Amino acid sequence: MTMQNQTEHRSGPLSGVKVLDFSRILSGPYASMVLSDLGADIIKVEPIEKGDETRNFPPFHGPLSHYFIALNRNKKSISLDLKSEQGIEIAKKLAAQSDIVLENFRPGVMDRLGLGYETLKKDHPGLIYCSITGFGKNSPHGNKPAFDIVAQALSGVMSINREPGQAPNKLGLPLGDMAGSIFSLFGVLAALHERNQTGHGRHVEIAMLDSLIAMQGYLSQIYFVSGKSPEPVGTRHPSIVPYGSFPTSDGYVIVACLTERFWHNFARCLDREDLITDPHFALYQDRLTNRDELEPVICTRMQEHSTDYWLDRLSEFDVPNAPILSIGDALDQEHVIRHELIETVTHPVAGDMQVVRGPIRFDGQGPDKSTPPALLGEHTSDILKNTLGYNDSEIEKMIATGAVASSN
Repeated sequence: MTMQNQTEHRSGPLSGVKVLDFSRILSGPYASMVLSDLGADIIKVEPIEKGDETRNFPPFHGPLSHYFIALNRNKKSISLDLKSEQGIEIAKKLAAQSDIVLENFRPGVMDRLGLGYETLKKDHPGLIYCSITGFGKNSPHGNKPAFDIVAQALSGVMSINREPGQAPNKLGLPLGDMAGSIFSLFGVLAALHERNQTGHGRHVEIAMLDSLIAMQGYLSQIYFVSGKSPEPVGTRHPSIVPYGSFPTSDGYVIVACLTERFWHNFARCLDREDLITDPHFALYQDRLTNRDELEPVICTRMQEHSTDYWLDRLSEFDVPNAPILSIGDALDQEHVIRHELIETVTHPVAGDMQVVRGPIRFDGQGPDKSTPPALLGEHTSDILKNTLGYNDSEIEKMIATGAVASSN
């Protein structure tokens, strides 16, 4: 059983666009998965022995790692030895038939393999080639290995992701990796649009650290304007008060008073309308200057009642609010059910598994039904035969020499 016939295309705005994906782990695989949700056909190139490193990360669903499942739906897997001449030859033939090549090796690795942009574009000037690295070519960090936590530390994000006085902490989301993937999507789609007009491709280059720095938003401007780095404030906001988590009698509630109207509504919700006209708290700057005076007043009042009480009352007074959900509760909430964000796919070996669908909708419709993540080399023979035109005898010889591997 295969995921999808090689001649079939997924529907969506990128239907028929072919992506050859050399990337592994997270920054890259997430991008190619999103492209697949948009309709692109993805061929994932994996090393012969163990494949993408994330195939080996526990826990497992049958033979598949949770990590691999999360990032590799809708892709076909071909297993190649890129240190062999025949493996490189196959990779080049696949690249010649692709619209997009995606890779996230350290700078120079693809060039040494003979699969760099300058080499491939000679025979394919319309190729869009995307390289995601930790730091890019000209960084003083050079060839230093870059993982999510390294990018987070160097971006300044970890310094503020903590309560005051506590140790620095990484974000729960692997945002360093994901930022690289997300910005690569912007670049690839822009290059694809340009190529449709000019016929010429581009080398899209994304550094994970650059991407996280670009996502600092108002935090960088605080430094530029004041000359001081923002201090950690936990769930609070560096310049807006009240904003963050507040204790109740049995837990915590998020409150976010981003405008004066919401602040007034919140004061009324607390039965403390006097706070609206109090000169210590009347304006943004007043509340920021006197937050150490205002926040204890709010905490004392909110601890008088339960979380459920405050969630109902905050909604009644039109104050932005939320409970703090666990991952499981978040996935089980009614919003996720109504938006059909979780679907069940059936893997030929692992059986039924749940996956999170892509969030992008067109004309009210989400992505095609997902296909399950592939076994290592599950589509090797199919791709060699139906995409590149090799016959069965040639494929058997390639498998015998170790240039390729197939799970079938």
